[in-house]
Amino acid sequence: MTTAYRRSDRSDRRISPVFLVIAAVMVLAGWAVWTGFAEQTGFAVFLFVTAAWIVSLCLHEYAHARTALHSGDVSIGAKGYLTLNPLKYTHALLSIVLPVLFVIMGGIGLPGGAVYIERGRISGRWKHSLVSAAGPLTNVLFAVVCTAPFWLDALDGVPAAFRFALAFLALLQVTAAILNFLPVPGLDGYGVIEPWLSYGFRRQVAPFAPFGLLAVFALLWVPELNTVFFDAVHALLRELGVSEFETYCGLDTYRFWQEWFGDSSPVCAVGA
Repeated sequence: MTTAYRRSDRSDRRISPVFLVIAAVMVLAGWAVWTGFAEQTGFAVFLFVTAAWIVSLCLHEYAHARTALHSGDVSIGAKGYLTLNPLKYTHALLSIVLPVLFVIMGGIGLPGGAVYIERGRISGRWKHSLVSAAGPLTNVLFAVVCTAPFWLDALDGVPAAFRFALAFLALLQVTAAILNFLPVPGLDGYGVIEPWLSYGFRRQVAPFAPFGLLAVFALLWVPELNTVFFDAVHALLRELGVSEFETYCGLDTYRFWQEWFGDSSPVCAVGA
């Protein structure tokens, strides 16, 4: 039985063709932005950032699943979470569709829904905390990679459109990491501290978990809180060498459809 399980386990970890297609779109669109190959630079930036954002969401969920597997939840593989296939997630709508829609609508990296983990198979509070922290730590790593050319002062020769796209993608990763780490029921930040809370408190809070993400999003619509949040995000990005102008132009270029209505900013023009 052990041998049969291992064979199944290896097949359950095979990278999904769906993920490979998304990654290929990211690479090709990034190449088109870099070389100026696409006639519509904005559309190429849209494809590049959206595909890269979905890739980061897949890696976020994979990090949760992989950490859970090594922490004791051996059921993870059978659920397909280790294939990086976004269609295998328990909440595909929350994990992929809504985060992408909010990027398109508001330019914010909204956290996705977590994979289903059988917590009863995992023993030890530190392991439970690490499983929850693994996802947003992936966003942190992604943000470091996106901002590396900026804080390494390695932007010579980098086309403006690609620089703006990286800046906007970094903004999404930073906002996703910060929001995910909030200690709000239903978000990963609460999952990190939950094992250390009393059973009675956890039981009282549990009914509110499904509404935590919606509550955070609603609060971000409050102008004062929205300003404080994005001031903190931009302050962090400035420390990493990314200016607010670059993230603004990244969002402006990403919204390529604004050119059709004359709403695109002329100061961010990077080509046709």
